[in-house]
Amino acid sequence: MKPEQDLFTALKNTHLTLSLAESCTGGLVSARLVSLPGISDFFLGGIVSYTNSVKKSLLSVQEETLEKYTAVSAEVAREMADGVRLATGSDIGVSVTGLAGPGGGTEEIPVGRVYIGVSTPDGCRALAFLFRGGRQAIRYRAADAALNLACAATYQFAVSRKDREKK
Repeated sequence: MKPEQDLFTALKNTHLTLSLAESCTGGLVSARLVSLPGISDFFLGGIVSYTNSVKKSLLSVQEETLEKYTAVSAEVAREMADGVRLATGSDIGVSVTGLAGPGGGTEEIPVGRVYIGVSTPDGCRALAFLFRGGRQAIRYRAADAALNLACAATYQFAVSRKDREKK
């Protein structure tokens, strides 16, 4: 099964909602989700924040975070995920920020470096990836990873919510 279908099933089974903040994937994660009939019951929306100014104005990413860590960082991925979740009122916010290339890479931030943030009311985390291939391959692999992480976070948050309700 495709990761977008897995995520759709997870959202449907748990009755949770999702929002996305995408940079290097340029809306690819959102496009893959909205290809599924019925996703509008669970997917609240997404923001393609390709510039730092949009990250700041729409996702509440702090200027200090961008200056200290750059847009391609775990810190920015976390702020993007929190920002989109809070802006939309979703249960889960997922962000993708990275460098798809083909140029612009450095020793510190090579082409293919991607951070994916996941935010729920339980907290926020970001994972680092290094994808190989050309620009489109990196974008597609980042989208797959974001969909898979969102699926896992959906089930994890649903379980923690049930555990809290039992107490």
